[in-house]
Amino acid sequence: MPPDFDQQANRLPDPRSEDFTSELRRRLVAAGRLDELAARRAERASEQSNERLDIVLSRLGLVSETVLCETISGILNIPCVADDAWPVRPLYSDIIPHTFLAANHIVLLAEAEDRLDVAVADPFRADALDALSFQVEKSLNLHMAPPGAIERCLERLHGRNASPQQSSEPAAEPSDDAGTEDVRRLEDLASEAPVIRLVHDIIQRAVESRASDIHVEPRDDCVAVRYRIDGALQTTETLPVNLRAALTSRIKIMARINIAERRLPQDGRIRFTARGREIDLRVSTMPTMTGESIVLRILDRESIPLEFQQLGFTGAEREGFEQLLAEPNGIILVTGPTGSGKSTTLYTALKSLNRADRKLFTVEDPIEYRLAGVNQIAVNPKIGLTFASTLRSILRQDPDIIMVGEIRDLETAEIAIRASLTGHLVLSTIHTNSAAATITRLLDMGVEDYLLASSLKGVLAQRLVRTVCPSCATHDQPSAVETERIRRLAGDVNAAAPVNLRSAHGCENCQGTGYRGRTAVYELLTVNSSVRDTMASGAPDSRIEAAAVSSGMTTLLQNGMAKVMSGETTLQEVLRVTRAADAALPL
Repeated sequence: MPPDFDQQANRLPDPRSEDFTSELRRRLVAAGRLDELAARRAERASEQSNERLDIVLSRLGLVSETVLCETISGILNIPCVADDAWPVRPLYSDIIPHTFLAANHIVLLAEAEDRLDVAVADPFRADALDALSFQVEKSLNLHMAPPGAIERCLERLHGRNASPQQSSEPAAEPSDDAGTEDVRRLEDLASEAPVIRLVHDIIQRAVESRASDIHVEPRDDCVAVRYRIDGALQTTETLPVNLRAALTSRIKIMARINIAERRLPQDGRIRFTARGREIDLRVSTMPTMTGESIVLRILDRESIPLEFQQLGFTGAEREGFEQLLAEPNGIILVTGPTGSGKSTTLYTALKSLNRADRKLFTVEDPIEYRLAGVNQIAVNPKIGLTFASTLRSILRQDPDIIMVGEIRDLETAEIAIRASLTGHLVLSTIHTNSAAATITRLLDMGVEDYLLASSLKGVLAQRLVRTVCPSCATHDQPSAVETERIRRLAGDVNAAAPVNLRSAHGCENCQGTGYRGRTAVYELLTVNSSVRDTMASGAPDSRIEAAAVSSGMTTLLQNGMAKVMSGETTLQEVLRVTRAADAALPL
């Protein structure tokens, strides 16, 4: 039987006692609000910091304030404040300072002849409650409420001395030459509890929604918050325009970048804890006419499966790519637009190559995921630590495998190629539209054709397509005409595969989009003698692609159509990322 605690303030248990902490943990885990691993982590943090478990759970973001309030309310038999119980005017304002109530998160709800009903966020603040009872000369009848609800009520009753959310006038923006006082004002705005909680909730919801990016976009009349989920942007909320300065400053403080600089783009990083998981966020700010646009890229190491099968690599293409990775030297490139999963593919490749008898180096801008046993270097052009200069130094470190985050210029390309020719396996990315176009891009960049032909082992081009939601997808029976067109787009390589189409509809699990999750579609160009001869002749990328296809390469469209025919994604989704011109054509 759980312990039965009395509701009276003077008979509450010690919040650090084993009875209370065990019951709090048991209820949260039983309700599915906290998993066992996160609970153990919080208890260790509580012991190390000598702080109460409920405070640690809130500070780490493992449990929301509302859930904690409801759970503790149930343990202590203290009721939560009813929606209609909040006061419409302040009580005892002549003898109880507002600052005392705000500091202790107390709201005076109603008075009777011999008692005073009060709302508290922390019922264990016995000294403050005793002082209040002594001052009003009445016993206290406790109710519980989350800190945010108490702060909003105090602002409404006593005026603005807290959240900027209640201000009716837009907050003034800092001037271009922000002075010391202006910076202090921004720091004060960003340090207020409602703003801290707002930013925390925005990030927390994004992680729970499986978003890859958070976009905070200032507009003339509001601040739009949008999440990129499965590659598509969705507006989640619009905030009052007067929150612009506070919201921007809070994110910049968390990212440790200059809050006074609004004229130049800035980059930073945030480490955030969501439900027991450590999340890295890459922050980018950009000045616009209406304020600073901020994008936070969510780097959740635990949500990225560094396994080829789970990334969508199957069949002959996966075998071909793993054969390339088994080469003792040479250069292997992964290409595609921004956000197509290139870095994840390279990290997966590095994970498969990482063995005790090999030395691996990476040169990245920035480091997105940390890999145990891999020497990772972040470039810093401000001090001359560029891709090219770092590559030169790495070659003196006796590496076996080198990963270069991106080939951006001729100097980096030449050093990477020469490293591959001297016995190293080099992995990198480049931005082109197809595998064959990568070759012509490097030649146009100025790389000598004989160097490229002798060093390049293969190019993997990839895109990400959304997969249909398993909860709401339905099977379709295509007509003969539809089947014919699908088989034509799929090519001879998929001619014998059955056509098993599924449609995306929309439900709660997929936020009404019909899609949940993404998978990769790809084409792998292996540089064999036929492709090498075509490269050496200076042929355009169309002829290089034709030579690769004749040697057995499956194109992006054909690989995507195989996933359409298996019901993994839809025809419209594949056409969107591979052949946009065909997306509007009827089936």
